[in-house]
Amino acid sequence: MKQIPLDIGLTPRPRLHTLVEGENGRLLTHVREALQQRQPQTVPTYVWGPGGSGKTHLLQAVMQELHEQGLSAGWLDASTPCGGYAREFDPRWSAVLLDEVELYSPEQQHTAFNWFINAMTPQQGEPRWVLAAGSLPVADLPLREDLRTRLGWGQVHALQPLGDEDVRKALQQGAAERGLELGDEVVNYMLSRFSRDLGSLNELLGMLDGYALEQRRALTVPLLKQMLNET
Repeated sequence: MKQIPLDIGLTPRPRLHTLVEGENGRLLTHVREALQQRQPQTVPTYVWGPGGSGKTHLLQAVMQELHEQGLSAGWLDASTPCGGYAREFDPRWSAVLLDEVELYSPEQQHTAFNWFINAMTPQQGEPRWVLAAGSLPVADLPLREDLRTRLGWGQVHALQPLGDEDVRKALQQGAAERGLELGDEVVNYMLSRFSRDLGSLNELLGMLDGYALEQRRALTVPLLKQMLNET
């Protein structure tokens, strides 16, 4: 059966402690240690993997963790407007998060390079951690050379997509956090009909949560079919 892509609104902020590791245990251990260490990270981290493997999900979880620690971070992705000039680096940031780097415009590349230099070699204070993500290995990134080589200077991790059982676990775990209980029949139906990337799954859960609450009914396959027919 053909899988159906979803475009149904904003994804809830993920939490680092709820991420399903799958084959990415080493990467998540590195990220958690980077956030817990009192000494600043002196080398950047670059994460790459195919679309839907969870790169943005991971960076958003890091941003949320920083916020919970009372810290702030710079965020740049392919949709961030730069207005033809480099956006300024904020010295109050504790980290710089760069997402979708392979899609950066020349202005965004200029901003990313500026942030990288200011984070790694600040004029004042300690170095800040730079965590970047893209869909390609460093060698294949279509970026200006000084930015591309700096992104690959430190730790580089290939993010592995979750296997079927891990996707199921992530889906049920996300549902439990929303107070939804997904039976095996519902999970099987969802995984057979929708894209299995983390972003789509979280968007779907948000849609299901609101619909089930509105209907005051338990989530079942017939209710799910009814919802899809009405939207």
